[in-house]
Amino acid sequence: MIVLFCIIFVNNLLKYDLMQVFLLFLLSALSRMLPVNEYDQSYSDRVYSEKIKSVRLFREGWNLSYPVMKLKSNDKLVLRFDLLGDHPETYYYTFIHCDKDWNPSDIFVNDYLEGFPENQIEEFRPSFNTTVNYIHYSLIFPNERAELKLSGNYVLIVYPAHNQDHPVLTRRFIISEDAAGINVNLRRPQMTADNNRGQQADFTVSFQGISINDPLRNIYTSVLQNGRWDRLKTNLKADFVGNNELRYSSLSDKTIFPGGNEFRYFDIRSIRYKSEFISRIDYRFSNYHIMLQPSENREARPYFYHQDFNGKYYVAVQEGQNHETDADYVWIYFSLPFRYPLTGGKVYVSGAFNGWNNDAVNRMSYNYENEAYECSILLKQGWYNFEYEYLKDNSDEGTSEMFEGSHYETENDYLIIVYYRNPRERYDRVIGSIVANTLNRISG
Repeated sequence: MIVLFCIIFVNNLLKYDLMQVFLLFLLSALSRMLPVNEYDQSYSDRVYSEKIKSVRLFREGWNLSYPVMKLKSNDKLVLRFDLLGDHPETYYYTFIHCDKDWNPSDIFVNDYLEGFPENQIEEFRPSFNTTVNYIHYSLIFPNERAELKLSGNYVLIVYPAHNQDHPVLTRRFIISEDAAGINVNLRRPQMTADNNRGQQADFTVSFQGISINDPLRNIYTSVLQNGRWDRLKTNLKADFVGNNELRYSSLSDKTIFPGGNEFRYFDIRSIRYKSEFISRIDYRFSNYHIMLQPSENREARPYFYHQDFNGKYYVAVQEGQNHETDADYVWIYFSLPFRYPLTGGKVYVSGAFNGWNNDAVNRMSYNYENEAYECSILLKQGWYNFEYEYLKDNSDEGTSEMFEGSHYETENDYLIIVYYRNPRERYDRVIGSIVANTLNRISG
């Protein structure tokens, strides 16, 4: 807006040469002052550097947990990531408080943060005895330098020293007050076309301990499947209100999700022997190359349960002691047989290993000779879940159903978040959150 005003002002003063020079100088200065960020339009889970790998954010003590912690508790979150190469770099981190829609909140940093707004990541170690060298970074927070004072949506931003406008990664996390009670029933959708392929969340929010004058207008809920921000239902309004409760019922279809399928998986904790779904392990060009068996199309196959990580991955190595620094990076080759290339979209290998983002790193190419979609991805040793997704051109929402199928019986996690905007305050509180699993709560 400032730049636009200056441009209009310049056009109105073209006859004054000295004024033109001055204003052009001002415009140049403003363009340097205004940050140009790749992430300012959407605070999401992204990695902005090709050298940054294996980013994970979880609650301390449980590597497969979702990044949600309770306000004013002993809960801590752990960030881990690797920098490929031999030489460590200096990274700093900061926190941004966001509203329910993940836009920056209209509050000052010292309103939500006690301590220093910018801090250096001080814990890092080089890899040991690996073919691909890397530096492993670790951060635990809150800590003595940064304490978060308010509930709500937060974004953790990691960036090089003195270059906050060009981060290397961003990660979302949530701090909840746990002031509201949430009772969840996950069910098979009724009387809809989705009753064989979908899952629905019915839940009740109880806020008896909170004084809320207009709960129907000031309380919002979000539901996301398996911690995936690309599988999010947001700004949900209750179907019924009364007795300090909000009920979200199966009478509407706003909380229906595709059930999907149990995730595909492979185990690369060892490079000495072939585990399930691995066809070959080669060592060439100073790297290990692991070929997975060609994947079958599961669209028309009946549902079959097997235990998975709901799309997550776990870093581990059998021929080492410290998983984080002894695990090597290996090239994984994926193959999805398909008789002809699909038009109007692209195919991706998707999972938590890439933050559920579909980009050039995990995009598959069609091999006409093999009649298959193929790609190779550099991954750290461990246990991985993944699926194949189809993304239409000019669309941001992918689907896995044409390769994986979708079933109401599939085991999934559902994270429910309850937001409250007090009209007298300038931010959205998170007054409650819960993780429910269909294996324990699904009903017909």
